[in-house]
Amino acid sequence: MKSELDNIPQTLVGISFQDQFRAQEFMTATSRLASKNLLKVHDAVIVTKKDDGSTHVVETTDPSPGRAAASGAMWAGLIGLFVAGPVGWIAGGVIGAGAGAVTAKVVDLGVPDEWVAWFREAVQAGTTTVVLLLTEVYIDALVTEAERFTGAHLVYANLDAVSFDRIAAALGDSRSEAAEGVEGGA
Repeated sequence: MKSELDNIPQTLVGISFQDQFRAQEFMTATSRLASKNLLKVHDAVIVTKKDDGSTHVVETTDPSPGRAAASGAMWAGLIGLFVAGPVGWIAGGVIGAGAGAVTAKVVDLGVPDEWVAWFREAVQAGTTTVVLLLTEVYIDALVTEAERFTGAHLVYANLDAVSFDRIAAALGDSRSEAAEGVEGGA
């Protein structure tokens, strides 16, 4: 399945915060940058890793199996109702729910699942990490915004070394700690 992002250079950035409230503030700041056309956010993933090492992931773009199953059941049920009456409504609902759930598991619209799994492993316990899939990034604006979030940790960014260093410095993050992600790409 072709995506609108297939031919556009994408930037993947992951920044960890000591608490979820700072992560939420950063998400709000990112939304403000997007509203000013200083970057485009195509997906945001929040990875929270508790002190015991368990993780919770919230994705903003990928469909959830439950929601996709409900939508599939509704639409297929309606079509079944028009075609075959009450029996078609039941059969269409069951088939649509199954198809919707399977589709949600297969379709990956935002940050690739491999990267979500990588962040789950890479981030430190007791942190909340914001992972952003961006295009059309105005680095100066991102650096300026990052300066408000000193103490955060740049976990990964597939940026050139100069831009990476600027964001890490704005966060007060040393290059040696944040360098782990510079070599890869999204």
